[in-house]
Amino acid sequence: MQRLKLFIPLALFALMGVFLWRGLSLDPTALPSARVGTPVPAFVLPQLDSDAELTDQALSGEPLLLNVWATWCYSCRVEHPYLLELAAKGVKIVGLNYKDESDKAIRWLDELGDPYAFTIADTEGKFGLDLGVYGAPETYVINAKGVVVHRHVGVVDDAVWRNDLAPFFSSGEPQTP
Repeated sequence: MQRLKLFIPLALFALMGVFLWRGLSLDPTALPSARVGTPVPAFVLPQLDSDAELTDQALSGEPLLLNVWATWCYSCRVEHPYLLELAAKGVKIVGLNYKDESDKAIRWLDELGDPYAFTIADTEGKFGLDLGVYGAPETYVINAKGVVVHRHVGVVDDAVWRNDLAPFFSSGEPQTP
């Protein structure tokens, strides 16, 4: 019996290894969202480049992409040129500047171009938290009724647009597949 007790640390180590391996094999872009199928959470936040207050009503009326970004996010810089292309093609994109300094964000958009119809300044991250944001970049497809119909975690590029996001816009109105 005493000899079996010597194997307890080994068994615990093996069990921890299994949990670690399982965690590393998960796809971080496949994170589920409790918001899919529900209206955008209520909010009142300033527009990034003015003192105008925006509410959740600003995210209804027509289909759009809600793109969560920040100046501290390297991946946001990587996806930015593609967002400019989408905006030039007529895709309405609304920015959600997440946990960022507004003056830095305004300079960033001035330097790199602004693909957003408007940008919501969420400096404290409360709206992002209500939306279920894990980090940046994240992109949500919002239908004309203000309902979240899809969430993409990570960089939006041509493959993501074609395979994950464009199908929601094929009829002009994002639909849940």
